Amino acid sequence: MTEPVFGAPWHAQAFALAVSLEAGGAFTWPEWTQVFGAVLAEHGLSKGLDGGDDYFIAWVAALERICTERGIAGAKDLSALRDAWENAYLTTPHGEPVRIA
Repeated sequence: MTEPVFGAPWHAQAFALAVSLEAGGAFTWPEWTQVFGAVLAEHGLSKGLDGGDDYFIAWVAALERICTERGIAGAKDLSALRDAWENAYLTTPHGEPVRIA
């Protein structure tokens, strides 16, 4: 049996989002790697990155940064969306799919 490539479904989803945005012309892969590298350096200053959740938290932070820099999404919009997901997660009964309204 092979090991999964991603440790959690959201890791794969975050990865796919970056690939999709790049393929759609939102940014180039070299631009992405520059932003992601900067975010990794910032996140790694406080702790070691082990390739799990911490790595993909940095991945999502880089997505947020590049999207706001390119005008794809506003910082307030991203903050509101993050808050909506957090609320949905905290109020969804165990075992049910998490959805935002």
